[in-house]
Amino acid sequence: MKTQKFIEREERYGAHNYHPLPVVLDKGEGPYVWDVEGKRYYDFLSAYSAVNQGHCHPKIVKAMTKQAKKLTLTSRAFYNSVLGEFEEYVTRYFGYDKVLPMNTGAEGVETALKLARKWAYNVKGTAEDEAVIVTCEGNFHGRTITVVSFSTDPDARKGYGPYTPGFVTIPYNDPDALEKTLEDNKNIAAFLVEPIQGEAGVNVPDDGYLKKVRDLCSKHNVLFIADEVQTGIARTGKLLACHHEEVRPDILILGKALSGGVYPVSAVLADNEIMLTIKPGEHGSTFGGNPIAARVAIAALEVVKEEKLAERAEKLGKIFRKEFSSIPSEMIVKVRGKGLLNAVVIRPKGGKTAWDVCVAMKENGVLAKPTHGHIIRFAPPLVIKEKELRDAMERIKGTFKQFE
Repeated sequence: MKTQKFIEREERYGAHNYHPLPVVLDKGEGPYVWDVEGKRYYDFLSAYSAVNQGHCHPKIVKAMTKQAKKLTLTSRAFYNSVLGEFEEYVTRYFGYDKVLPMNTGAEGVETALKLARKWAYNVKGTAEDEAVIVTCEGNFHGRTITVVSFSTDPDARKGYGPYTPGFVTIPYNDPDALEKTLEDNKNIAAFLVEPIQGEAGVNVPDDGYLKKVRDLCSKHNVLFIADEVQTGIARTGKLLACHHEEVRPDILILGKALSGGVYPVSAVLADNEIMLTIKPGEHGSTFGGNPIAARVAIAALEVVKEEKLAERAEKLGKIFRKEFSSIPSEMIVKVRGKGLLNAVVIRPKGGKTAWDVCVAMKENGVLAKPTHGHIIRFAPPLVIKEKELRDAMERIKGTFKQFE
């Protein structure tokens, strides 16, 4: 079968909820993927930062396959021999008392919201059903009904009402708006924020924003929830994006690269005062904390430390932004990012858009994807070497030259 046959099959039998680039991938290794016809590409999306450790990392795959031959799933009706080891490892790794394991990033966000409301009622003393959670314009926290209820993206939100109440939305990167909101409403339980807004186009807040957020939440006895599903696990040049300003969220949400991209794993971390507000039977997941997920997550986090992926992302990110900023193209409006989470704002030219640029890059051996029509996100696996990054950059530069 050739590329078009694979695409036609998906179009016929699958839901049309995605608009993929016209490439059918069949194999991956490190920073590379190959299509069904054998052509090799640099992957500059990394499954939205789930594959930070590179495709099919041998240590992570070995951990998964070894555990899969022994015990795969018990549910949480019983203890299993791996979960406690993972819980100890991940809580010490990130510095929290407790972890609640789930499967997907959206489940992690839902878990954090439930924890925040439980804490508000049981600890803060908020009246039942009155807790409010503050979110930001331009947010992306998943696809559940509750999450899209506080989305400001029409494509994510429209047509899914009625929406879940209990949320207030303020501008992103605006500590003054947060301060006013906290002063005006005493029923606020938490502030939920992405340290860098990924899906919105890698919106990097001003220096000091997260520190101000932390201080305001502490002052008003409000939980600071950091959604680091995409920005966490070394992607931005630090283990967590919050570490750039040395702030510690009250609730930390992780996913994607927590598994190295081989198996769904997410986790919510918090201290006892927050985590222990949820009692047995009040929240859970059949697959959350299963033996394969636990073993995979330990291996994925070990790889991050052993291969110094945060340090590599910091170094190579600076090279990427410097090289991109030197491209003489009228289509490039702005280059922004941290570490190896970067984006380029595109100005259409001659009827050609960010989509056309991505299709042309594909032909030149680099895969990336537009977001919001005029922004291209660039996020290669963190295992990419400097020589490989520079080779990919030359291909990207050549692509933009085609449009001049």
